[in-house]
Amino acid sequence: MNCRSIALLLIFTFIIVSCQKESVSNNDDVDLLEESISSGNTITSGVSEAAQPCVNGFSGKYPCKGYDLLGHISISSFYASDGNDSWGWTDSTTDKEYVLMGLDNGTAFVDISDPKNPILLGKLPTTTDPSIWRDIKVFDNHAYIVSEADNHGIQVFDLTRLRGVEQPQTFTADRVLSAVPKAHNMVINEESGYGYVVGTDRKDEFLGGVHFLNLNDPQNFRFEGGYADAGYSHDAQVVIYRGPDEDYSGREIFLGSNESKLVIIDVTDKKKPITIAEATYQNTFYTHQGWFDKTQRFFILGDELDEYKIGGKTRTLIFDLNDLDNPKLHQTYRGPTNAIDHNGYVKGDLFYLANYTAGIRVIAIDDLENKNMIEVGFFDTFPNHNNPTFDGAWNVYPFFESGVIAISDINGGLFLIKKSE
Repeated sequence: MNCRSIALLLIFTFIIVSCQKESVSNNDDVDLLEESISSGNTITSGVSEAAQPCVNGFSGKYPCKGYDLLGHISISSFYASDGNDSWGWTDSTTDKEYVLMGLDNGTAFVDISDPKNPILLGKLPTTTDPSIWRDIKVFDNHAYIVSEADNHGIQVFDLTRLRGVEQPQTFTADRVLSAVPKAHNMVINEESGYGYVVGTDRKDEFLGGVHFLNLNDPQNFRFEGGYADAGYSHDAQVVIYRGPDEDYSGREIFLGSNESKLVIIDVTDKKKPITIAEATYQNTFYTHQGWFDKTQRFFILGDELDEYKIGGKTRTLIFDLNDLDNPKLHQTYRGPTNAIDHNGYVKGDLFYLANYTAGIRVIAIDDLENKNMIEVGFFDTFPNHNNPTFDGAWNVYPFFESGVIAISDINGGLFLIKKSE
């Protein structure tokens, strides 16, 4: 590891620890939930505010534009101190929608089939210690949960166990895969059935690079190597490529946010992954996370620490990947606030950005070729301020067919919103 990488790691660790509320939650919070369950108490919803439309720029106390509040479960209702990641699952048998809410001390499961009355079904405690970093993905009716807590492993949970749950429960994992003791994230390509475990120990076999996990047989998970040559991977998206570069049509492509650069890797052959290209940009502080647009030509990338280190409006970088071998910075978009950008996802022609203290921002990206990006809506889950601190919206999940959007907020818990009619 070179001096620059070490410096970036120290800066990132210092900022997160000093600027984000320290996670004081521990397993005592899980014990409180268990005591509530054993005493016969029923958690019917945990809703903190009733559904409220966005009127004259506010939904209750929350600034908004074009999106209504449907439901809200506070962080205390989860018996936790901090929220983090979130993901969704739709039961193909019942068509019910569920939110999987990451917490410092575990993962909560919430039935949102009636989003105005979300139901907390229970909680899967962390394997070992609490951690402010937890990440969840879903494939084939199973949740895969990683954490940066030491010796946490990958928790595997069969989501069909949520069917018919009537009383809140403390769940146990179906399996814990301990081959990777800790990780920042796990990316899943649902088309290939492979998981890509990233943000692992920098001293492991792949030096913090990606680990390949075959998920196609949930009774026989197989780690099939990994890749270290591109450096530590913090986050990624992996797709079967159908973009404009015909040289890679049908190949499985890994796009990694690797702290100081965007890396593009062909991972079709797990035994022989190949770096296609790397891309850098000016004022790099921490290359954090990104997502393809629907055409797979433009990649929308965020740097998590630039707003904190040098100030200015939220910066989003758009790379033109018309030629995967030669990625080029196409455009820099500036948001309306000074908040730090975190996770962002694309659905159709919209980019949904979890923007920490500025809540979530919804940006039209249907004309990226002409460098047009327009904010068309927002919902601010952290109304205190829009300063560049590590508070507010950590993640947004916009992929439910119902149009309900889930927001996991570090301080506020789970918010359910929907576009105003």
